Amino acid sequence: MTTRDTPWPDGTPCWADLGAPDVAKAREFYSDVFSWTVQPGGPETGGYSVAELNGRSVAGIGPKMGPPEAPTMWMTYLATADADATAAKIKGGGGQLVMEPIEVMDAGRMAVAVDPAGAVFGVWQARAFLGAQIVNEPGAMVWNEQLSHDFEASKAFYAAIFGYEYSDMSTDRFSYATFKVGGRDVGGIGGYHSGLLADTPATWRVFLSAADTDVTTARAQAKGGSVVWEPEDHPSGRLSTVTDDQGAHFSILAVTSG
Repeated sequence: MTTRDTPWPDGTPCWADLGAPDVAKAREFYSDVFSWTVQPGGPETGGYSVAELNGRSVAGIGPKMGPPEAPTMWMTYLATADADATAAKIKGGGGQLVMEPIEVMDAGRMAVAVDPAGAVFGVWQARAFLGAQIVNEPGAMVWNEQLSHDFEASKAFYAAIFGYEYSDMSTDRFSYATFKVGGRDVGGIGGYHSGLLADTPATWRVFLSAADTDVTTARAQAKGGSVVWEPEDHPSGRLSTVTDDQGAHFSILAVTSG
């Protein structure tokens, strides 16, 4: 378990939130599956709710933004000490801003971007709100990764923006690298398998920790979610991918090592 009471270092996945068509329904689903405590957000937040685990913030749930056809999805936020400077780097590096940097009350400053491969991500400059106060604990965020059809270009883009160094784990079957902040692995960048359809969109995938992947996957399915990839063993633990009851993908990981 890792707890945090100061802003996360630049480039660290520091927060994740769900944009859902039915926020109340999403609060109920994730509270049941992960034992979150989620108080409805006030009118000043537009209904945005912060989920807590053991009294510490773990993730956000808010209304889906964009057109009706936009997917229901989880979004990863990367920490920065200066959202405006990071936004400028994103535009200079070939990315696009969906939302220019804005103030979020006294909580912090944020922007939303699309990388050159097409994956959407957020940028968070913490002030009163740090982001995740607990990670690597059952029910909390444990990993985040960007997946696309252009592995090398994605690595180069994020290295230019956040100064990432990589540990390459690629084989002749897949392309994957972990990225480091302060010498520690904090996330990953991967290339889609060559057999995957070319129009599969790039994405940032959110992993939520579980004490037992099989039990948590079954619980998600019982609450109206669906299983995309059945639980299977990986070098880092036991992993599955599911959708919630409104179609948002996320992965479940019970860590056994590293």
